[in-house]
Amino acid sequence: MTDRIVLEGVRALGHHGVLADERRDGQVFVVDVVLELDLAHAGRSDDLAATVDYADVAGAVVARVAGPPVDLIERLAELIADDVLEHERVDAVEVVVHKPDAPVGHPFADVRVHVRRASSPRAVVALGANLGDRRATLEAAVAALRTLPGFTVTAVSPLVETDPVGGPGQPPYLNAVLLGRTTIPAAHLLQELHRIEAMHGRTREVRWQARTLDLDLVQYGTPGTATEVQGSAPKLTLPHPRAAERAFVLAPWQAVDPKARLRVAPGEGGIRPVTQLLEGLDRSGVRPGPTWGAS
Repeated sequence: MTDRIVLEGVRALGHHGVLADERRDGQVFVVDVVLELDLAHAGRSDDLAATVDYADVAGAVVARVAGPPVDLIERLAELIADDVLEHERVDAVEVVVHKPDAPVGHPFADVRVHVRRASSPRAVVALGANLGDRRATLEAAVAALRTLPGFTVTAVSPLVETDPVGGPGQPPYLNAVLLGRTTIPAAHLLQELHRIEAMHGRTREVRWQARTLDLDLVQYGTPGTATEVQGSAPKLTLPHPRAAERAFVLAPWQAVDPKARLRVAPGEGGIRPVTQLLEGLDRSGVRPGPTWGAS
């Protein structure tokens, strides 16, 4: 039977909702969290490092509720679940978000959304486009990934505009990085990325040519854990062999996940923080891009 840590009734003021007064005035949200994990080692050792500090979980819940507003409490519950699943010891999490002051228009006791999410490998996808309506194409690609069975988009970076690197002369790119959880095997996920590219007219006649859409699988799984996929094959090399050299990948990745790490060589010593990798790169060709709805 799975062990559980239950955290009930975490309260915080948030500004979530679709109505203007909800965004302006805010209201109290109440969150319950159930963590599913193996607590046998913690029970035997009496060691905090063998479990999950529920004070940290409570702090993350409050930060998320008090943070940037979203329209739906369904989205808020999803974000909280993803925050909890950042703890590698957590196998699954249940999140209930209560909105006791929701503008229902009728007498009621409570409105709540209940989600359960299991831990699954993390995927990092780099997006780029430099032909046609670049922003619209990237937004459509993110929308396609949001509806892909077995793939949950957890975060999308701001856009950056970048100068082309290599290949023939071509227009500047818009780039971004998308983070997700997935139950799709790495090779099959790459096939899905190629399918989405093809939907937007991507061709591959010339290496580093201008393109309507580029979707690269940069990393699959968390470096140094059992979920990490490494290897070199004709159609898939993981992690991406040139990601560590590309400021147009690392800069938006660092923006959406300041704690991100990338394997650059075999062994534990080969895992480096993305922020550290960026320090050694020329970022002069990477600048802020336009705002977009995907992030």
